[in-house]
Amino acid sequence: MPTYERTERFDRDWTGLTDDQRRRFRRAAVRFVADLPSGRFRAGLRVRGVEGAEGVFEITWAPNGRATFQYGSDQGHGPHVIWRRIGTHDIFVRP
Repeated sequence: MPTYERTERFDRDWTGLTDDQRRRFRRAAVRFVADLPSGRFRAGLRVRGVEGAEGVFEITWAPNGRATFQYGSDQGHGPHVIWRRIGTHDIFVRP
């Protein structure tokens, strides 16, 4: 089973989301976790690298909803994801 952690910045961003935005992210996260072991993500999640931020990736969870993450050290249970930021396109200023 994959493991994850959140940065303090992600937690601060999370508090600024609406209930609907949180719900949408959680739905996308379920699909993301299901795809994580294979490393092949369904097209609707639009997982890709963040330009200019080596090792940082983005996931789309709504038309203007994005989250950034990076892979961390394996915790012994499959991939380990570090959630960095969540919000709108504004998060790309400091992904």
